[in-house]
Amino acid sequence: MKIEVRPTAIGKIAIAEHGGALTGLFFDNEAFPGGYEQGGTPLLHEAFSQLDAWLSGQIRAFSLPLAPDGTVSMRRVWDALSAIPYGGTISYGSIAASVGSPGAARFVGTACRRNPLPIFIPCHRVVPRAGGAGGYRGGLDLKRQLLEFESRNCALFDVQPVQQAENRW
Repeated sequence: MKIEVRPTAIGKIAIAEHGGALTGLFFDNEAFPGGYEQGGTPLLHEAFSQLDAWLSGQIRAFSLPLAPDGTVSMRRVWDALSAIPYGGTISYGSIAASVGSPGAARFVGTACRRNPLPIFIPCHRVVPRAGGAGGYRGGLDLKRQLLEFESRNCALFDVQPVQQAENRW
């Protein structure tokens, strides 16, 4: 198990890998779990390369092996989050309905908060149906920054931002 910490355009980020897949992304304000040896690997270098390209607007999707650890229900939510288009948002309730649990918007919030790979699994694209930004492990300022960043960069990729939630953040 390896972890690498680097500065990025959004602050210091730590990315962890185990068994040839990414297992965690940690923001500057978060402690990462013990048991990881600090140092780079080819996969961690590629993860930071793609993250830097994403943050600079050069790519809009990641192609990395991910292995988030969570319950079956959480992994189902994380799979649904991965389908949210770049530049788009969707409500917690809509994600709950899409995974077959229409009354479980609060659980979707919990799954987003426990998402071990934020940005790579884009939980920042989930917002409350009534408006506002909702919560985010990296803080609301970062969530708003990521949403605004994607919205601005849609023009670079010649795509229109997709708005699926009833009210934009």
